[in-house]
Amino acid sequence: ARNFFLSSERSLKRKLNEAMLAIKIEHSLPKDKILELYINQIYLGQRAYGFAAAAQVYYGKPLDKLNLAETALLAGLPKAPSSYNPFVHPKRAIKRQHEVLHDMRRFGFIDEATYQAALKEPLRFKASQQSRDLAADYVGEIVRQTMYDRYQEQIYSSGLKVYTTIIKADQEAANTAIAQGIMEYDLRHGYRGPEGYVAASELVGENANQNMEKAIDALETFGGLSPAVVTKITDKGVRVHTTSGEDVQIEGEGLALVSRVLHDTKVGEKLKIKVGSIVRVMKEGESWKITQLPQVESAFVSLDPKNGAVRALVGGFDFNRNKFNHVTQAWRQPGSSFKPFIYSAALEKGFTPASIIDDAPISFPASFTGSGSSWEPHNFDGKYEGPMRLRTALTKSKNMVSIRVLNSIGVEYAQDYITRFGFAAKDHPAYLTMALGAGSVTPWQMAQAYAVFANGGYRVDPYLIGRIEDNKGKIIEETKFVEAGNDAERVIDARNAFLMTSMMQDVTRIGTAAKARQLGRSDLAGKTGTTNNHIDTWFAGFNPKKVAVVWMGYDKPQSLGGSETGGSAA
Repeated sequence: ARNFFLSSERSLKRKLNEAMLAIKIEHSLPKDKILELYINQIYLGQRAYGFAAAAQVYYGKPLDKLNLAETALLAGLPKAPSSYNPFVHPKRAIKRQHEVLHDMRRFGFIDEATYQAALKEPLRFKASQQSRDLAADYVGEIVRQTMYDRYQEQIYSSGLKVYTTIIKADQEAANTAIAQGIMEYDLRHGYRGPEGYVAASELVGENANQNMEKAIDALETFGGLSPAVVTKITDKGVRVHTTSGEDVQIEGEGLALVSRVLHDTKVGEKLKIKVGSIVRVMKEGESWKITQLPQVESAFVSLDPKNGAVRALVGGFDFNRNKFNHVTQAWRQPGSSFKPFIYSAALEKGFTPASIIDDAPISFPASFTGSGSSWEPHNFDGKYEGPMRLRTALTKSKNMVSIRVLNSIGVEYAQDYITRFGFAAKDHPAYLTMALGAGSVTPWQMAQAYAVFANGGYRVDPYLIGRIEDNKGKIIEETKFVEAGNDAERVIDARNAFLMTSMMQDVTRIGTAAKARQLGRSDLAGKTGTTNNHIDTWFAGFNPKKVAVVWMGYDKPQSLGGSETGGSAA
């Protein structure tokens, strides 16, 4: 139930959902069918789903051609696909294989002679799979689902080749940006404590290493963050025993996340790091650092605004940990990153970037809101600066101005106007809160919408699959994209797109997204977004050749922290 339908979040709600789904599955399917589904779709590392796929990925041959030794190694993978991946952790994979064979002998599935022969059988892995060209698991899963919808089971055996629109350099940059952004967020908010402890009595004697490895074997490696056991703490640093069996010393910058809890004698027991603590470590170049598994999530998508070709997509921190794709599946409030679409509607109604609107407190009675209670919105920073130009209001992301503008042009008009960008009217109720981005969007939708500004006013549909070839190299399907300036539909006037881009260039130059100036470029435009209580943060940026959208937040909505905004976190 969890592997098919849920994330690996540890919560009572998820556990209850899992139990109910399990009961539903039991009532709907016989045991043999449940086992068949599991065997065919369980994730086994290296983008392999199911044992038949894993046989091809690891050994380059079909499942029925594997010997007992090879099969036993695959049987050990479901427990922790990353930790027992033979390409990454060969020693641990072999050790796990021996455990499987031992249990088969112990419970009478094989005899002693077969057991001994399997232990001595050499394992020959598929060499070409041992190097990973590009980490793009969320992209791979979108492609797999799309292909399955079109061709069903034959995709696993027919040798079809799928060519995506992803650009390797862009994808690698996106992977790095998401990981770095999440780690920096955790560094700002401090250490949450070790994931467990190994008793002091188990850290001495000839079984010490075995005891430590047993403890960390139960934990998977995610996003390059592997579990390790603290074996020594000194004034200079911390010594840990890693999943690969190494003993490494971590010092200096590698202790940045945990320096306070290491030296603060008043720190609580939950946060304390001591000998036996199970922590997360990560290798950067030749040095190591202590980290922690993040709880926050993030998503990134970029595309070519001329035709909608997706150039990079990261759906979350680590696909193996959480297969929920936040780019395509996470419906969240866009906050102020939605304001450009309201301002664009205002330009159509006769406003200009130089129009003067009052940035002053505003209040609406219950009779006006229709909600049974009055509404007194406020600016994000709590400051009101009086009459200002529309351009300045967008640059500073002034809520009072956005509300007055929307009230002036009419909420029904604005609700209809935003559909030009690809939004559905039903996701953005016709209330004044639309001015503050109170509706629901996905990062995929936001990238498509901002592409309209970037390409001069045309709507293009994002696409990820360029072409599909059969096993002989013959093209059997090719995406016929529409292109801005040719056959794409013009949805806003070129002058509107030009003025909106000009205003959003000010946002990245002197406004809420001024952090972008560190890139030293003059061609960037964009808009930040931060929702109430800092629950969602956004940044949508673009130039004529690229649109990129990033989101950060928690799966179970909660505050990111009072200092976290679209301009800092995203």
